[in-house]
Amino acid sequence: MLECCTLGTGGTLPLADRALSSLYVRVNGRSLLIDCGEGTQVGIRRLGWGFRCLEGLLLTHFHGDHCTGLAGLLLSLEKAGKQDAFHIWGPRGLKRVVEGLCVIVPPLSFPVLLHELPPEGTELEAIGLDIRAFPVDHGGIPCFGYRMTLPRSAVFDPEKAEALGIPQRDWKRLQEGETLRIGLKKIRPEDVQGKKRKGITVVFSTDTRPCETLERYTPDADLLILEGMYGTEDKRPQALKNHHMMFSEAAEIARKAQPAALLLTHFSTSLEDPEEYIPETRQIFEKTWAAQDGQIITLRYPKDEEKAWTSLC
Repeated sequence: MLECCTLGTGGTLPLADRALSSLYVRVNGRSLLIDCGEGTQVGIRRLGWGFRCLEGLLLTHFHGDHCTGLAGLLLSLEKAGKQDAFHIWGPRGLKRVVEGLCVIVPPLSFPVLLHELPPEGTELEAIGLDIRAFPVDHGGIPCFGYRMTLPRSAVFDPEKAEALGIPQRDWKRLQEGETLRIGLKKIRPEDVQGKKRKGITVVFSTDTRPCETLERYTPDADLLILEGMYGTEDKRPQALKNHHMMFSEAAEIARKAQPAALLLTHFSTSLEDPEEYIPETRQIFEKTWAAQDGQIITLRYPKDEEKAWTSLC
């Protein structure tokens, strides 16, 4: 199971009922954040999923509405008694930005490890997720989207286990990933696996125009969390100028990728009620929703080759 919470869904400036960009991702008690806008620590406290379990932060880029909450987050981690390392990934320039934001942060009880990602993106692993960072188009500003996959082990094949002479009492150990030695033979979990099974994939990307990399990394995803900065056509010139995305453009990406759900976020302050534009957007991609602050999305492993079961609440 993979859980996400949209801690903040606003872009540029916070509103009274809309915090700035941040997504909390949790897998089996291990957690990370994507972006850390101003006030992110407040959203985490309201959510109640905790601080100490946070292992890292993925930054999309260095505009203030995506990273100015970092100092407060680190202070909250300190107060929560965190001792193990906290990892931060982001575009080149990460060290300079983090050092600047943390001038007001006292010495911490845990190490903060910085990982600058190459411009073309890269693959990494965190909290049991296979993550692909990919560059998007934010007008010359280095900016990443993130494709996160929770892998799933292949089906256990009892016929292969019997053929290898493995006692049934040891089958569970192999299913749990343990390597066994039977006589002189070394039996690995993959030796008794059958058909591969689909995992769960979530793509998160804001602050971008539609681009080739978005089209490349969104297919086969179960959930797309994409920017919907503007809802009406009269805002298109502004979207083009500032390299943001319209509701309709995000829905067109989803129409091609065919996820189980599209969740729009990173709304302009000019959007008083994003829900107002959802009916029209659903004419392009039916399974579209407008995110709300504190909204929890639960994804469970799919059956066979279906999309992961997704619950938005």
